[in-house]
Amino acid sequence: MADGIYPTLGRQAGLLREMNVIAQNIANANTTGYRAEGLVFSEFVVRADGTAPSISFAHANGRQTRFAQGALETTGGTFDLAIEGEGYFQIDIGGVPHLTRAGAFLAGPEGGVQTAEGHPLLDEGGAPIFVPPGTANVRIAPDGTLSADGQPLARVGVVTPLDPGAMQRHAGTAFRADEVEPVESPRILQGALEASNVDPVLEIARMVAVQNAYEMGQGFMDREHERMQSLLRLMDQL
Repeated sequence: MADGIYPTLGRQAGLLREMNVIAQNIANANTTGYRAEGLVFSEFVVRADGTAPSISFAHANGRQTRFAQGALETTGGTFDLAIEGEGYFQIDIGGVPHLTRAGAFLAGPEGGVQTAEGHPLLDEGGAPIFVPPGTANVRIAPDGTLSADGQPLARVGVVTPLDPGAMQRHAGTAFRADEVEPVESPRILQGALEASNVDPVLEIARMVAVQNAYEMGQGFMDREHERMQSLLRLMDQL
């Protein structure tokens, strides 16, 4: 029984985790700068005792982020920024720089440019960007240079991780990366935002496929349970 039930249980657990990942993607289909995730299945082989055949288990503990660029949407907002091409904005979360493609920034009460959650936007030197209160004309050039009333104040930092695969999602649209480097020729669009790169149609198709696979595994476990129950009843009659 274990040769069939235990591997199936491992597969069912992995399918449930994949369903949760798909649900999270669908829930963030309209989240600015969101990066879709996928689950990575791997094989784990357990050697059996004696001459019995080994048992292959399916593990689904790895996650893979999809870094394809989302659609760019014009908003006209002064501090709405989108990166065309490679690179990430840097924001300060609890004193630690994080990377994000979600450029829906706003002016804070003391002149700081920040996210809706209050995380400061950082310049190319890693310092928070400030705009003098009462400034009427704020312009951000494609290279990230921020000017207020015609006077350059700072340059928005755009960086890229040395190892994109090692980035860790902090929460929602923010990522941690241990090593980053500046993008030589960034292209920032003011008055625009990058949409989520989630494809809802693809995610729904994946959800249906995962649901079918789960039901197939559940059917196998039900039949195996009935078989063992029949075997036990037969043994009781002997």
